[in-house]
Amino acid sequence: MTAITAQHAATALPEGGLHTQRIGALDFETGGHLPDVELAYETWGTLNAEATNAVLVLHALTGSTHVASSTAIPEEGWWEGVVGPGCAIDTDRWFVVAPNIVGGCYGTTGPSSLDPEGAPWGSRFPFTTIRDSVHAEARLADALGIRRWQAVVGGSMGGARALEWAATYPERVTGMAVIACGAHSTAEQIAFAQAQIQAITLDANFRGGDYYPGPTPDGGLGIARKIAHITYRSQPDMDGRFGRGAQPEEDPFGQPLRRQGRYQVESYLDYQAAKLVKRFDANSYLVLTEALMSHDVSRGRGTEAEVLAAITATPFIAAVESDRLYFPGQSRQLARQLPGRAPVFMIDSPIGHDGFLTDLDQVAAEMTRVLGL
Repeated sequence: MTAITAQHAATALPEGGLHTQRIGALDFETGGHLPDVELAYETWGTLNAEATNAVLVLHALTGSTHVASSTAIPEEGWWEGVVGPGCAIDTDRWFVVAPNIVGGCYGTTGPSSLDPEGAPWGSRFPFTTIRDSVHAEARLADALGIRRWQAVVGGSMGGARALEWAATYPERVTGMAVIACGAHSTAEQIAFAQAQIQAITLDANFRGGDYYPGPTPDGGLGIARKIAHITYRSQPDMDGRFGRGAQPEEDPFGQPLRRQGRYQVESYLDYQAAKLVKRFDANSYLVLTEALMSHDVSRGRGTEAEVLAAITATPFIAAVESDRLYFPGQSRQLARQLPGRAPVFMIDSPIGHDGFLTDLDQVAAEMTRVLGL
């Protein structure tokens, strides 16, 4: 437990809980349509009478609404110690909202949700972009009576959504935190994503996306997670933790024909795959991966430099020094094109991309200061 988490654990938890909000029919950027969309979201703190103290926190690819613990849901969240009383995003002052993205599987309408006739959407779920998700989140803000966010904060895919919010709804965003993410998905990021998509779609149980109620394409989803997780961690981290060590009682050199035993790093990846398969839907993984592939804040708006120069939200840009998925150079390129040449705050974590989850406390004070939280 980090120092910031320990401090949070010793403090009374904020009020909060999981809620749902119907936002009506939704038309998607590439022509898809859903007749009725429901967003799941969690809240912490209290919205003031003027609705001027709201902060939007956006999750990464397989994240959920559960950013931090609350009295309603006391389990530790994925940014525990960042959100809460006395934390960087102080719920004694701010009303925090964390929605599950459209296409997800944590309560928001997604491929596993039922259509009006009672059948899962499956392969019929629309192609979704980051821009689509932001339009849906704006509908949620409308329903909550929030006209302007003090800050929109996110890492990785959450950072892509935060940037898209600032470009799409400039009048509704005072500040944005874009952490471990650039202005667009690069060719390499798209390439990693394509391999994950094919791992799922080539699974014999995928059945074109209409596999409900099962069997489910667990093998393909697990392989996709392994590919992704390799990009989330750094080479020095993996080498330092596992090296070439064999898993106990699984000697890779113990068989005369095909190898049966596993190296420790293989066991680790198997474990990560098994964890995700238990909690995530394969179709949602496809929809959200393709949404992240679509990330390009300038698409259809002009040059990237023009679009970023027009952003009015106060920017907080952060990167992980050892990130090999979203290289720090991408954050620096983003910052250079924003008004005022925003600084890039560096997270000095050895583990790689996931450092935006585990070590944000290193730059939390700067985020609070820059965004006026």
